[in-house]
Amino acid sequence: MRHGIALPTDDPSVAHDGERPLSNKGVRRMRKAAKGLRRLNIPFDSVLTSPLLRARQTAEIVASTLGIEARLEEISGLAPESTLEHLMFGLTRYQDREHVLLVGHEPLLSNTGAYLLSGRQPANLALDLKKGSLCRIEIESLPASSPGKLHWLLTPKQLRLLA
Repeated sequence: MRHGIALPTDDPSVAHDGERPLSNKGVRRMRKAAKGLRRLNIPFDSVLTSPLLRARQTAEIVASTLGIEARLEEISGLAPESTLEHLMFGLTRYQDREHVLLVGHEPLLSNTGAYLLSGRQPANLALDLKKGSLCRIEIESLPASSPGKLHWLLTPKQLRLLA
């Protein structure tokens, strides 16, 4: 899941990018999208988030709506400056879990999805994750031994309509 709508990068109230919060509109839309996600009945084992404020807030809204606040964890591999290799290495700690929600940023999330679906990097595949979008990719193992399967990709509007 990509984080929700945040304050603009040039907002004078924000000292640096890592401290940019969700906007009021972003919070409202994320709460509704999280209610839509709840209707999908996915039993998340973990919610892993980037340490940046806007992603953390998105993950907290989702975890709270799903009643799984205790399963929320921050990992550096989801930070925007991270690499695909760093993220994949960090995710190996969670390979015993069946349903893991990643909350982060572009282009890392799209690159990760493309890698999981194609089995290679760089992939000849592109995903377009709008702010608040969510996709479900099934893989057999970490590291991925074969290409994954895309079950669906939902826009934030589609998630809100499920609410």
